[in-house]
Amino acid sequence: MYEGFSREERLIGKENVEKLNKSKVAVFGIGGVGSFVVEGLARAGIGKFLLVDNDTIDNTNINRQIHANITTVGKNKVDVMKERILNINPQAEVETSTEFFMPGSKLLDSSLDYIVDAIDTVTGKIELVYRANELNIPIISAMGTGNKLDPTKFEVADIYKTSVCPLAKVMRKELRSRGIEKLKVVYSKEEPIKPNDGDYKTPASISFIPSVAGLIIAGEVIKDVIG
Repeated sequence: MYEGFSREERLIGKENVEKLNKSKVAVFGIGGVGSFVVEGLARAGIGKFLLVDNDTIDNTNINRQIHANITTVGKNKVDVMKERILNINPQAEVETSTEFFMPGSKLLDSSLDYIVDAIDTVTGKIELVYRANELNIPIISAMGTGNKLDPTKFEVADIYKTSVCPLAKVMRKELRSRGIEKLKVVYSKEEPIKPNDGDYKTPASISFIPSVAGLIIAGEVIKDVIG
């Protein structure tokens, strides 16, 4: 076992560290939330990854995405994140895809132990949850983190017990119509803040909101994997 996880072994035990090392987690969406999910998972010793995102790093990502800085602008998010993982744990196995996940994708299979949904499109999120249920793979979804300022308002809940979050409202409706009975999510009860420039199409963001949501998700994955 890579010695970088010796402090963690004291906390959760050697057997659980080995379990994390053998687990494969797919993270869909390597942006503000997803990049911090991956960071948390890598530093906790997850040994196998599938990273999925079709986007490249942009200057506007620098304020909230852990892989974004002036040296990585223009590079594929999944490639930069893979490099970060391997610099944390050289023994990790990392697969990447620049596919824009939508219905019809063949990325999901039974080799996955857990799926993290950190993507933006409702169509993609619904498909990911539906496919995860078909394959009986645990999944956790991130709800909206834009237009928020209070990181203490995040909660872990079933989708049908959420409130306030506009994205969660849409997801509840769509999942109910498809017969999906449950979904673990991280969401915020904070009322969305209106952007001061009047642009409601592009969510406003700050460094400490997506990162907190991402690390909460990473913690849920780790706790679920080790039971």
